[in-house]
Amino acid sequence: MFIDYAKIKIRAGHGGDGVVSFRREKFAPKGGPDGGDGGRGGSIIAQGDINANTLLSYRYNKLFKAESGVAGSGSRKTGRSGVDTILTLPLGTEIFELKEDGSKVKLADVTDHGEQVVLAKGGRGGKGNSNYATPTNQAPRHATPGRRTQEIELELVLKLMADVGLVGFPNAGKSTLLSVLSAATPKIADYEFTTLEPMLGVVRVSDYETFVMADIPGIIEGAHMGKGLGHQFLRHIQRTSILLYLIDIASETPLEDYQTLRSELYLYDSFMDKKPFNIVLSKIDTIPEEEREDRIAEVAKIFKETTSQKVIAISSVSNVGLDALKFQLYKQIQESL
Repeated sequence: MFIDYAKIKIRAGHGGDGVVSFRREKFAPKGGPDGGDGGRGGSIIAQGDINANTLLSYRYNKLFKAESGVAGSGSRKTGRSGVDTILTLPLGTEIFELKEDGSKVKLADVTDHGEQVVLAKGGRGGKGNSNYATPTNQAPRHATPGRRTQEIELELVLKLMADVGLVGFPNAGKSTLLSVLSAATPKIADYEFTTLEPMLGVVRVSDYETFVMADIPGIIEGAHMGKGLGHQFLRHIQRTSILLYLIDIASETPLEDYQTLRSELYLYDSFMDKKPFNIVLSKIDTIPEEEREDRIAEVAKIFKETTSQKVIAISSVSNVGLDALKFQLYKQIQESL
């Protein structure tokens, strides 16, 4: 199950208490103070993992605690430190702290494999009475407790990391294109909203050259306001390097479709309007062969005159135009690095 959002609570370990102790040996019945310090509490640490792809582990487990430090003991022995708790997160996870006043503060953005971020530091251990001996107070009976920690509420938001993001209305052919270009196996059917969750696929250009493509569930007008679960879907294309607008060639209003899609992305995040993009006419196999070239030329002319953008005509079913599209995307990705 793909889960891209979760709320959890974390609490670092308490520090162990310092102790009051005096050295008592056979030939030193009145030895000095030897109380040890408490151990440090364990911390809560987020760690990026390239093999993780969902926040499912955090949907049902809501509280994550680290081990508390152990109290000190005599002979100036420091207590054992608590074990850290590691939260393994998929790459692209943003972490926010939720404040009591309803605001939130961004703590981290986990984007690299093995990257670690301390979200809550373990409490310091308390000081034993051996730390407080002075010439005027050689037998202190004072030690300090370890620092207590508080629960913190976090919001985890996963934004998929991909090179190319597929953008289109429901049933525009995005899932079919992804399945043909990569080894991904999205659900495909001839009805709207077949794709209900984002999916990644690795597209192989050559033996040593690949890129990652993301299939985003279909966007509808009003998606930037959350319509059709727009907020849940749109954030997954914020990190992509290239946008690929898929327009069904059989649409009666291909230019208006493109303008609506682009507008929804801009209204959600104006930065997405600055990303490199391609316009692809999909499903050309659905046009009768004797009409196909004329229809492609007609739509291409509309886009050329209005947007100055060339279009790429493809058929995922018939494998037409896919190699040209694949190499074009890879070239653009390299230019954007």
